[in-house]
Amino acid sequence: MTVSGSGSDRPAVYVALGDSISIDEYAGGRGRGGASLLALNRDDDFPEWRGSDLQSRFSDLRWEVLATDGGTTATLLGHQLPRLEQLGFRPSIITLTVGGNDVLSCYGDTRAALETIATVRQRVGMALDRLRGVTQPSAEVVVGTVYDPSDGTGDASTVGLPPWPDVVAVLAELNSALQAVAVENGAVVADIHGWFLGHGLSCGNPAQADPRPANRDLWYCNIIEPNAWGAGGVRGAFWEALS
Repeated sequence: MTVSGSGSDRPAVYVALGDSISIDEYAGGRGRGGASLLALNRDDDFPEWRGSDLQSRFSDLRWEVLATDGGTTATLLGHQLPRLEQLGFRPSIITLTVGGNDVLSCYGDTRAALETIATVRQRVGMALDRLRGVTQPSAEVVVGTVYDPSDGTGDASTVGLPPWPDVVAVLAELNSALQAVAVENGAVVADIHGWFLGHGLSCGNPAQADPRPANRDLWYCNIIEPNAWGAGGVRGAFWEALS
């Protein structure tokens, strides 16, 4: 990681933006979400990650999770970025998970979803451009892809959703757009989609509500949310991208 931190005149500052992929709530509470684990590992849950967190790399780390439940690209531009701009410090690390809720609002309508993906790409580009004005010069910005609870099957009926034959292709289009706009703006990509494959419908019921299911291979709860073990996967994708 080539970010400012200990040994420089600026502290290391990490800010998480976006949607519920990054928050603590569905992982079981404060400090348990993917962004929080990136900042400070929970050694009791993930002993294999002991020492592999930002706090271990940067003793002066300061961090904020500005991501919100139900966050969209409109939320990002209209609420989260203004909050960041008002915080009074310049981040050296940013993670962003967004786009899934925008597309989910068009569930079942492929044409509308593809139009929304174009809007997502445009707005994420605008957000990344704005971040240049509020981050440290050497800041690392990470854009996450969006996971697939069906593990590529598109079998939405199994978790109680209406069928949508095009859903896997739409998700692939969304992730391609996120990857492209990230690269165009000098950000790196966290392959959350890839990390989560095999941890959804193929190994259990993503609709289950327990944030800490006995089956640690099942990374979802409430169909589309990362549970405690899924939060570990989000953190893993972020860490891989930064490393």
